[in-house]
Amino acid sequence: MTRTRNLLVGTGLIVALAALGIGQHLLEKEAIAQTNGKVMAPRFEVDPFWPKPMPNNWVFGQTIGLGVDEKDQVWIIHRGNDPGNLDRTELAYPPPAAGRGGARGGAPATEQPELNASQPMKVAECCFPAPPVVAFGPAGDVVYSWGGPKLHPDWPESNHGIIVDNKGYVWIGGNGQPDSHILKFTRDGKFVAMFGKKGARRDPNNPGQYVRNADDLESFGRVAKIFIDAPANEAYVADGYFNKRVAVVDMDTGKVKRYWGGSGEKPDNVAPTPYNPKEGPSRQFRTPVHCAMVSKDGYVYVCDRPNDRVQVFTKDGKFVKEKQFFPETLADGSVWDIAFSTDPQQKYMYIADGKNDHIYIVDRQSLELLTSFGYGGRQPGMFLAVHSIAVDSKGNIYTTETYTGKRLQKFVYKGLFPVEKKTQGPPWPTKTSSQ
Repeated sequence: MTRTRNLLVGTGLIVALAALGIGQHLLEKEAIAQTNGKVMAPRFEVDPFWPKPMPNNWVFGQTIGLGVDEKDQVWIIHRGNDPGNLDRTELAYPPPAAGRGGARGGAPATEQPELNASQPMKVAECCFPAPPVVAFGPAGDVVYSWGGPKLHPDWPESNHGIIVDNKGYVWIGGNGQPDSHILKFTRDGKFVAMFGKKGARRDPNNPGQYVRNADDLESFGRVAKIFIDAPANEAYVADGYFNKRVAVVDMDTGKVKRYWGGSGEKPDNVAPTPYNPKEGPSRQFRTPVHCAMVSKDGYVYVCDRPNDRVQVFTKDGKFVKEKQFFPETLADGSVWDIAFSTDPQQKYMYIADGKNDHIYIVDRQSLELLTSFGYGGRQPGMFLAVHSIAVDSKGNIYTTETYTGKRLQKFVYKGLFPVEKKTQGPPWPTKTSSQ
């Protein structure tokens, strides 16, 4: 009796699974038929009302680092407190001797400067630099704000990368000349640890000069971005603006466990030559190595920005493949940052191009460019030097802009649609009859 019942149950399960398989196949065929076999890609719309206005007449300087934590809080780091980063016309208390064009030098901008003989009087209500680190909740409200040299004496000379790890610690890197270290803080800005040593790249025989050391297991060379691989307890460091390498560090000790250069080769300490499209990309990375992002299936995608390319590696640094994007791009290059779609296969890869001012939507496996959105401009959905990109749990995209862009934007995920054109322009909200 039991054997007969098991046989009937097993037979029924096989029939059910077969029916399910046929049903899925029919649904896939129906989906393909509805799109006429066209390639599908995610579509986004800019949210012009996100984030909400910040308190205290705060404004951003060059808006650099970007990360999204497990609570979908959006973390940024910017350079509003750097000398000369905000023009005197942007400040209620103009600094007395700001540098030109964002150059360093002169007095730093401060939120509430004390009036004295060298400090000008307040000229207007607006504006004040926001604290270097600002985190926004999903609704766009400020939930954390802190940072700067007063918080820690080894604060980076030039803010750059920011990420929140699986334990809730905030990691910060910098790309100023002496920035050869990484700082860790709690979410509310309490100092936790420093990996590396500020000024470690300084030439002992010539303190005004800095030297590369791509074999250093203790310190770094102007870190651009950090990616957290929580299951492995490792952090991937795009190291970066000086050392021309990817360094993988232990999350607890900060010690470098392994590292590699362009094409999986041993990194060198030679200053890179300018990129020439006629010669093609070099085997070594050019500076900056701007990101190193790990996919769920264990591949490391590296932003080799001036070489206009993505290089792909295994986690132990074995070279897999590469792809250039708009290889005629000079100066800052075309591959600035990478984020992945939130589906289990991470089918899509998003690339921020801060020189041509686009977000590219790429098939991650083939590295084929499917479509793009955005172009240069100041209106919502446009970019001026789009620097970093991140994705929340709902698939929404966030971007920051450096140089004169000084902005954080949100792009709402609207689902998959057939690719109609390679360049979409600014993804403004679609008008409906009810609007």
